[in-house]
Amino acid sequence: MSAYFEYLKFMVKAFFEHLAEFFYNWIPYKWTQIGDDFVDYTSLWNQYHGDFDFWGWFFYVFFWILLAGIVGGIGYLLFFLIRKYVRFYKKELDKEQLADQVEKLNYELYQAIQEKDKILELKVGSLGIKQLPQKEQETVEEVTSRFPKLKYVDHEYKDKDTSIPMVEGISLEEICNKFRLFAASQLHLYYTIDTIRDLFAGMAASKLIILEGISGTGKTSLAYALGKFFDNDANMCSVQPSWKDRTELLGYYNEFTKKFNETEFLRALYETTYRKDLNIIVLDEMNLARIEYYFAEFLSIMEMPNKNEWKIELINSYDNNDPLHVDKGKLLIPQNVVFFGTANNDDSTFTISDKVYDRAISLFFDNKGIPFDCEYEDQLLISYSQLDALYEDAINQYPVSEKILAKFDQLDSFVIKKFKLAFGNRILKQLKVFIPVYVACGGTELDGLDFIFTNKILKKIESLNIAFLKDELKQLSAEIDKLFGKSTFAKAHAYIDNLIKMS
Repeated sequence: MSAYFEYLKFMVKAFFEHLAEFFYNWIPYKWTQIGDDFVDYTSLWNQYHGDFDFWGWFFYVFFWILLAGIVGGIGYLLFFLIRKYVRFYKKELDKEQLADQVEKLNYELYQAIQEKDKILELKVGSLGIKQLPQKEQETVEEVTSRFPKLKYVDHEYKDKDTSIPMVEGISLEEICNKFRLFAASQLHLYYTIDTIRDLFAGMAASKLIILEGISGTGKTSLAYALGKFFDNDANMCSVQPSWKDRTELLGYYNEFTKKFNETEFLRALYETTYRKDLNIIVLDEMNLARIEYYFAEFLSIMEMPNKNEWKIELINSYDNNDPLHVDKGKLLIPQNVVFFGTANNDDSTFTISDKVYDRAISLFFDNKGIPFDCEYEDQLLISYSQLDALYEDAINQYPVSEKILAKFDQLDSFVIKKFKLAFGNRILKQLKVFIPVYVACGGTELDGLDFIFTNKILKKIESLNIAFLKDELKQLSAEIDKLFGKSTFAKAHAYIDNLIKMS
């Protein structure tokens, strides 16, 4: 066995000497000396192998097996690393090719949308649904911008005069009557004057108007007619059941194409920043998805008292070629926009939560309008600033009386005691805007209070166990008569009677 180790010592020594000599004298002809090196190995073998005992031969064989394993492992490792590098390189090439294909497909999709819009504009032009205008050639700014649709709006409104002259001597009551007659005479849509008053007072109190009721009662038509009346067609956005966050409403930034995938809702919202009149954006069937999911940011922003803070963040970076009214990735929601949401109450929709109801004004439609004869009424061109000034004048001229507020406070205490429901500061704030505007529109203070109480408080009772509250509901009806008189609060009495029947 000692002969083997003696052989192994000289063998390893000779191997590394030859290896060092080979790399030290690295010139092409040295490859020819490798054969001479093997002569030395053969000489060592002939000198020592005859003295190997059993263990010498055992370790000799073991050494070559171990050496073969090491050489094989090194070879496999090299093969694995080369294969991994090839795959990584191929994957990077695939990513580049994929990015090129995505960019090409997005461009083709954009072109297809342009063609679709042209066709759709011809089909629905008579319905009052505003489509994106078309032009023959895109500007360089639109092609290179992250927001091509919004840059197109910049292009369309460049040097365009959007000012609207003041309408002399007009009042909110006159506007309500004109709109009702316009809808009937030109569109054959018939609404009660109370509904119109509720609508205009609601727009003064909230930027979100919910039109509820059974299908076919004229919910969507009301928003459509209002847009036609002010000569600024309503923008229609259909809500999809899959909407779960704000990206469905506003769009998102595509990292592959380096473009913002803009929605029609965003385009319509951005266009309002250029206009001076009232703008209506309709979220059709808004409760097909949960409103507090995709519309949550708007619900929160519109609660801020400072209107200059009504900003939504579109992107968290800044680019010099962004649209003119996108400031550091943020868009300020203008005051001249009102969001209308139509809502059907059936099994295919979600229940509208109290969070949404508290921030919105809800109008309920339970029957079709009754036709009536009237004279032809034309459109009304009025700026939003003048309409807003009429709202402010109404708030100053017809503030809610202290007597009504005191009675309303007693009614609040009764509801808290019997139903454990409170009005809250938000409802009181809306009340102090809604009622004065409602009075300016030709209504009465008590009818305006009736609307607020029914839509803000009684709706919440539906979520309680009504079967055990029949007596309390009857007591509530009696308390209303006691505070405000038996011939008042027609909406509240009708709603309470319906709740008792449902139980």
